[in-house]
Amino acid sequence: MIKSKYIWHITEPELPDAFLKLSKKYKLDRLAAQILWQRGIKEEKEVKTFLTPDLQDLHDPFLLHDMDKAVKRILMAIESGQNILVYGDYDADGMTASAVMKTALDELGAEVQVYLPNRFTDGYGPNIDVYKYFIQNEGIDLIITVDNGIAGHEAISYAQSQGIDVIVTDHHSMPEELPAAYAIVHPEHPESGYPFKHLAGVGVAFKIATALLDYIPADMLDLVAIGTIADMVSLTDENRILVSQGLKVLANTERAGLLELMKLSETDFEQINEETIGFQIAPRLNALGRLDDPNPAIELLTGWDEEMAADIAQMIDEKNKERKAIVENIFNQAITMMTDEPVQILYHKDWHKGVLGIVAGRLLNQFHKPVLLLAEEEGILRGSARSTENYNIFEALDAHRDLFIAFGGHKQAAGMTFSLENLEAIKQVMLDFIEENDIDMSRKSTLGVQGKLQFEQISLETIHSLSKLAPYGMDNPKPYFLIENYKVEQARSMGKDNSHLKLKLNQNGQMLDAVYFGHGSESLEFEQSDTELVASLSSNTWNGTTAVQLMVEDARVNGIELLDIRSRQIELPQNTVRFVHNEVKNGTMEEVLIIEEAPTNKLALSVLAKLIHEQDFALIYFKNNIKKNYYLTGAGTREQFARFYKTIYQYPEFDVRFKLKNLANYLKIPEILLVKMIQIFEELNFVTIEDGLMTVNKAAEKRDISESGIYQELQEIVKFQELFALSPVKEIYKKLKEENADAT
Repeated sequence: MIKSKYIWHITEPELPDAFLKLSKKYKLDRLAAQILWQRGIKEEKEVKTFLTPDLQDLHDPFLLHDMDKAVKRILMAIESGQNILVYGDYDADGMTASAVMKTALDELGAEVQVYLPNRFTDGYGPNIDVYKYFIQNEGIDLIITVDNGIAGHEAISYAQSQGIDVIVTDHHSMPEELPAAYAIVHPEHPESGYPFKHLAGVGVAFKIATALLDYIPADMLDLVAIGTIADMVSLTDENRILVSQGLKVLANTERAGLLELMKLSETDFEQINEETIGFQIAPRLNALGRLDDPNPAIELLTGWDEEMAADIAQMIDEKNKERKAIVENIFNQAITMMTDEPVQILYHKDWHKGVLGIVAGRLLNQFHKPVLLLAEEEGILRGSARSTENYNIFEALDAHRDLFIAFGGHKQAAGMTFSLENLEAIKQVMLDFIEENDIDMSRKSTLGVQGKLQFEQISLETIHSLSKLAPYGMDNPKPYFLIENYKVEQARSMGKDNSHLKLKLNQNGQMLDAVYFGHGSESLEFEQSDTELVASLSSNTWNGTTAVQLMVEDARVNGIELLDIRSRQIELPQNTVRFVHNEVKNGTMEEVLIIEEAPTNKLALSVLAKLIHEQDFALIYFKNNIKKNYYLTGAGTREQFARFYKTIYQYPEFDVRFKLKNLANYLKIPEILLVKMIQIFEELNFVTIEDGLMTVNKAAEKRDISESGIYQELQEIVKFQELFALSPVKEIYKKLKEENADAT
């Protein structure tokens, strides 16, 4: 069944003539200009800055809090030969941030080591045992955190007490109490006057590198782009500059490890964009941190040994395949555990903690409910939560920290650890939050749609103009458009396990292809239903030819889905409402009806018509099985009745038990019709039947065949069957609606 995932918010603003004139100056078509206007970019200076991201527009790194202090301390450590530890994080942002910091320090001749904490043994952020190890065994004199540290009170206090300075560089939410570090470089620091608050961890590290080197190290921007996109921070202001320029560097990167990883992911080096990072590079880097020791990533990103790089890249790619398999297994298990409750708390002792956030996100997308997914170990549950737009999971649980061993997060995502014995109490807290805040849990998230598009408005030139608005991401989302009034000429599944959908659409003779990921099972629905799409524009090159292709983000049906499966063998959903044997069989899926058998009489037709009128179905399958196909035989012609009577008149008696088939063949009348004709003759007293012997009543009164109730019923059956076997399903549905109206 086609179900829209979002509420579509469609905007089509009127553009002032002056802005249209300005947009032409920058070679934008009307569509691209409209999107800029919608996103509040209206003045020429803003347009120029947006369309031509320039490294010279980056903010002064020394505007960041404690930057001057941090730089002086680092340079002092380098000059005096002190040992520096860069302490990073196990995700793509932390990996790239660590690589940027290491590269800058290496260039300045520093004695530097990098350590990325293990998700499972060290946890997130500064770990006091790790700090102790490096201080006591590696002779570390200075620790620089990247992409972490702002909440690392215990470990940082320990280091400082040992005379080891800690410089925190981070971008995560600021706690009320800051750690007692030597310096804190953070764009959101309350004493900072930094103009842009949304740098990723790698962005902060890059600002440190810029300040240390006293120039903008553009060759590091490929790493900055990876970390910034992977961490899904706002792609505006400085981040837009960093990512735009970083993608250009990435397209020509000479990093041996990155090149190998991109080759393994089958990257198109001619089409490097934000999706290259989001779908190919970042998931692989993150897979390493989710499943294993993340530290090989540093050699991958900074090393130049091609053989070693190839080995690490291969290992990381294998980890990503392993991650996918684990995610799929947990997802399939979790689906079977979902309930009808508005919030879901699922746990299992065999689930891998490193991927639970991914699986929770997939469950959220499919079921539109807040999901807590947890791994259980000795009565302790650890895992992740993902939530809907209208349910603030952080607010719901933050006031009940007494129920948790550890808890943190934001509006739509959280991480947590708690005792199994507190599960029911936490579930009740979540349910109470719905009632206390009067939250409509049936409400879907909103998807911004930048107006309607006709096929004639879409071309490769349109796509080229829109590409000037990229890179897309947080606060600069990919534009989506409403596509309607088309005919689906073909719908077929494609890809691995036929999980994706390929559509051929026709609008006034103009054809376009569309791809809908994850909806390969819905080819029949799209082929037969009247649908509307929300899609982005892309291009596809095949055999040297490049054509426009729609990438479907969401779809909905106009009215009710009426699916004709009369000649198809398909797997039907279970537990639906069914009409079979002239009766209604109720099921738990109340929005779906399967008409398994066509009604065989007027009363059954009325029952079905009343059901469709009274119940609000979203989908009706028309299987319409017919056991005896009277619509093929008809109710019998006068000539057939006359021939039948003439034949049996010649015999004093006829054994219908054993010679019926022979008689049917002789008369060239279908056997099922002949049985009805015999019943009609018996009703009209033309024949009598006793012990299987049929005798003609030669003295019978002359009567018309139409006087027979059986004949009249047969005519009705033929009409029903013709309707349910031959008519389009829309016509059947219309007839059923009319039947109910006539009855009332």
